[in-house]
Amino acid sequence: MMAENLLQKIKVRKLKFDDLNAIVEIDHRILGTKRPTYWHQKFEETGGEEPSKSLVAELDGKIEGFIIGTVSGWEFGVPNTIGWIDTIGVNPDYQKKGIATFLFQAIMEEFKKDGIENIYALVKWEDWDLMSFFKAVGFTKGNIINLEYKIR
Repeated sequence: MMAENLLQKIKVRKLKFDDLNAIVEIDHRILGTKRPTYWHQKFEETGGEEPSKSLVAELDGKIEGFIIGTVSGWEFGVPNTIGWIDTIGVNPDYQKKGIATFLFQAIMEEFKKDGIENIYALVKWEDWDLMSFFKAVGFTKGNIINLEYKIR
């Protein structure tokens, strides 16, 4: 299926708690590890029943991708006009067909509704595929430095 035809069939909607099993399964297909406890906690942290800035992409009634987003609130001097992309995942059968970009564009519109002016994402330096994706949708290097402390 060509990407244009596929994207015409995609329905994007807000993530619901009932979507948990589908998200766990996509995550499992990507990482090779099932993490239902992690995802249940993530759903609770991002707003309980319906995380407000989180979306899913459905194809023929089946969830094939998701994006989890949040809004900051003055943590570490970061203003509340910042949106964060926490996690993005697409069923490996549908990766590199435009679904992640489609989801990003949809969440960007959600952020705009709340007056968000900047969107941030944290990416591992070695994750070139994810870095390439974020660069392709318009991200640039920001002015926040990630600090890390290793507990030994």
